[in-house]
Amino acid sequence: MKTRITIGVSLIVVVLAMANLFVSHAQQAAGATTQLTGNGAPPLSNPLKVALLKWYAANRVPTQFAVGQQPYGLAFDGANIWAANFADNTVSKVQASDGAVLGTFPAGGFEPYGVTFDGANVWVSNLDSGNVSKLRASDGKLLGTFPVPSSPPGWMAFDGANIWVPNGSSLVTKLRADDGKNMGNFNAGVNPIAAAFDGANVWVVDGGGIGTGTVTKLRASDGTVLGTFPVGLTPLGIAFDGDSVWVTNGTSGTVSKLRASDGTLLGTFNVTTAPYGIAFDGEHIWVTGANNVVELRASDGTQIGVFRSAAASIGIAFDGTNVWVSLLKFNAVGKL
Repeated sequence: MKTRITIGVSLIVVVLAMANLFVSHAQQAAGATTQLTGNGAPPLSNPLKVALLKWYAANRVPTQFAVGQQPYGLAFDGANIWAANFADNTVSKVQASDGAVLGTFPAGGFEPYGVTFDGANVWVSNLDSGNVSKLRASDGKLLGTFPVPSSPPGWMAFDGANIWVPNGSSLVTKLRADDGKNMGNFNAGVNPIAAAFDGANVWVVDGGGIGTGTVTKLRASDGTVLGTFPVGLTPLGIAFDGDSVWVTNGTSGTVSKLRASDGTLLGTFNVTTAPYGIAFDGEHIWVTGANNVVELRASDGTQIGVFRSAAASIGIAFDGTNVWVSLLKFNAVGKL
């Protein structure tokens, strides 16, 4: 009996010693990055977390799935990821559960760029055609193609009834989702490129030119401009987290966090070279960019992880469990 007690105590001592060692090593490795490609999983930054049965940032190694040529925008339809394939004028429908490609469909225009889901259909902005297309999500059937006043159409937003299309030449267009009818064209800066909906208002990123950058807040009901707020240089992507609006600043290498109620700047956070797309997963903000995907804590902008890739990551979408990014050079989408 004494022998068993002695052995048991010894094991406890060893486990505690190892735990302290692992924690120390994890602290020393803080800030280390994870590779987006490769066959082997990276080491745990704290092996004791395994007991929580919760995989966290350092352990995520994305799997790649081939789509069309040069995928840009991504959207999630509740079961599948849709990718706009810029170089071959198609959109790919990828099953989120296993990455199986369920179909590749004509985009309805040339150089598809942004893609948005309205609850039943997928909308695609076609840069070279100066229009947007509506495809039925169930089978990819083209339901209509609708012109916008100026080109190029950018990353769109759905407000529950309408599709908002940044036009690139001072305008954002409001299209009724039911039939594509133009419900109005509204001024939104010099070079509007992306939009997001906060539940009542539409926020439009004005990429402007090198050395400038603003975001405009419009009331969704009538397009009234409620404010224009400065962000970083050459903003590109935008996302809403339930309280705040986040904007990627391509030239600055930062993201800006604005309070949605009044546009107050709550913080500016360094992320990566040329940040592009941005998404919210319910807790964290994810940012794509040149060979990087960065994860930030939404509450305070603390950097949680950085994931490296051999190719630039562009579009991004969250499927409720995983984050998906478009990998332009690889003609693929990656699942984190």
